[in-house]
Amino acid sequence: MQTSFTAEQLKDPGIARANEVLRTCVHCGFCTATCPTYQVLGDELDSPRGRIYLIKDMLEKGRPADEKTVKHIDRCLSCLACMTTCPSGVHYMHLVDQAREYIEATHKRPVMDRILRAVLAWVIPHPMRFRLAMLGAKIARPFRALVPDARLRAMLDMAAVPIPPVSRNDDPQVFVALGEKRMRVALLTGCAQRALNTDINDATIRLLRRLGAEVVVASGAGCCGALTHHMGKADMAHASAAANIRAWMAEMAGGGLDAIVINTSGCGTTVKDYGHMFRNDPLAGEAAVIAGLAMDVSQVLTKLGLPEGAPKGLRVAYHAACSLQHGQQIKTLPKDLLKRAGFTVVEPADSHLCCGSAGTYNLLQPEISQQLKARKVQTLEAKAPDVIAAGNIGCMMQIGSGTGVPVVHTVELLDWATGGPKPRALIG
Repeated sequence: MQTSFTAEQLKDPGIARANEVLRTCVHCGFCTATCPTYQVLGDELDSPRGRIYLIKDMLEKGRPADEKTVKHIDRCLSCLACMTTCPSGVHYMHLVDQAREYIEATHKRPVMDRILRAVLAWVIPHPMRFRLAMLGAKIARPFRALVPDARLRAMLDMAAVPIPPVSRNDDPQVFVALGEKRMRVALLTGCAQRALNTDINDATIRLLRRLGAEVVVASGAGCCGALTHHMGKADMAHASAAANIRAWMAEMAGGGLDAIVINTSGCGTTVKDYGHMFRNDPLAGEAAVIAGLAMDVSQVLTKLGLPEGAPKGLRVAYHAACSLQHGQQIKTLPKDLLKRAGFTVVEPADSHLCCGSAGTYNLLQPEISQQLKARKVQTLEAKAPDVIAAGNIGCMMQIGSGTGVPVVHTVELLDWATGGPKPRALIG
């Protein structure tokens, strides 16, 4: 694709990167075949190729983002299926992130939009704030029918799930390896996950220790920055990311680290991109080190070597989170681990398509999200599973709200198979 940015525009690192990405696009349209929003809406501007044209026009002209461009960029899930499909290697993720940052800087949204997005950015990255917000939503939920805004109703719907007690395992500390110490790792405990499902981190810690890993929850580490990053709030995202980088580098300087373990795939995609996010920052070197250490929990478990288990007689439908299969290109490891542990693993049709969770997408674009959820649940249930497994808390919440089949994190099943407690979702 030809571009016409001026020399002055290209001095901006964001514009320079956008120019690189745009020039790799050859207009082939392969991306439209795997784009969930294009499949649902049938609008070329709701496909990656259409959005690329809108972004190119906006950035080249240096004009403030208009409502049309904002609407179609907001409808993008950032599922990154287009990047898996693209034969030219177009790095759509960097392009759409730059567009969102540009929109945030140049476009004034309607008042309600600004309020909702500000509240989400202020609440969700902070577990205690999120817990308090969930409690407030539970109180307001009986009045749901009186709420006119579908986005607010979606937020109230999230409060339908029980709020678990705080897990003290998420506090800064060191968990010693059981038996021979084979690895020292830092665990990203996350933010929303700590409020919505504390069993995931607990199971991860037990499993890693059992396999010989010393697990560190570093002081000062918290939200990875993904949520605010994908809302175009660059300063907030970089502040969260910088705190993590400093916290983990301190651990590196102390006891050392062999890996940074991430059990929420959306966070993993972001942390692995810290090197790019901070490429023009004084933290560039440290950010690149941290990005290089970041690993999905399935990668670490594969390195440690999961014991082979006897058949469990349990049929597991594996849902491939977009941020894992497209963002990190990890497609077989979770399934291989589940099979090795003794589970029968099945996959739904169109497993490459998004479930519609996508961070805050299910809250900000509830109508499209609901359509994608219905599709995903239908294909999963068609496999008649005993349980659904996924590697991302957002996907678990989204799918769980549309099915009666228990939904658990992959590590919960692997922990159970190697001596841990039965996942709570499977009890009763």
